[in-house]
Amino acid sequence: MPQCSISTAWEVNTATKNADSTVMPDFMKTEVTHIRPDIRRLLQSDQPDLVDFFNRTDLQTRRLRFCSQVSDDYVTSYAEGLVSSDSVAYGAFTDQALRGISELRILPGSWPRTAEIALMVEPDWQERGIGDALFDRVLTAAQNRNIKSIYMLCLRENKRMQHLAKKHDAILQFDIGEVEAALTPPWPTPMSLFYEMFTETRDYLQLISR
Repeated sequence: MPQCSISTAWEVNTATKNADSTVMPDFMKTEVTHIRPDIRRLLQSDQPDLVDFFNRTDLQTRRLRFCSQVSDDYVTSYAEGLVSSDSVAYGAFTDQALRGISELRILPGSWPRTAEIALMVEPDWQERGIGDALFDRVLTAAQNRNIKSIYMLCLRENKRMQHLAKKHDAILQFDIGEVEAALTPPWPTPMSLFYEMFTETRDYLQLISR
């Protein structure tokens, strides 16, 4: 998967944060209407929806997701292999249409366990709380799998992802054109384990009853 190269430059301090937020991004000025999407774990049976989701995204959205320009053939191949044994993926649905996804990919052989996360929401459905909901769900999945470190890469121009990462207490490290966010999930708790088990059982039952 093409993505920004990991190159740690410097850790954000208070002065840097203040300087970086002097001009408020346009997306933070816009009044938003949050919705309650149906968020559930993605299965192999969701592959057609995943392929359709990636193929209808515009070039700029793809570039922000993969940190480079990618072709239709690439996103189709990526979508077909997204649901795998080394990843956990969640989808946000409205009226049974897939509008956003979040991914947790555990790095093989890492110890303590380390993972990468990625998130993508259709442009017309951004600023409605879908990204927050997907981020929360994938963080709970990481917590329950004893993931000790999570990393997320994005382009420096991707202020939405940086804002979302900061909301979840991520440490941001900047390089030319790139930003790496690092998070440390809490230890799993009986409540977090029950929440994931309950929601995934409920979602599966709802899916097969349609």
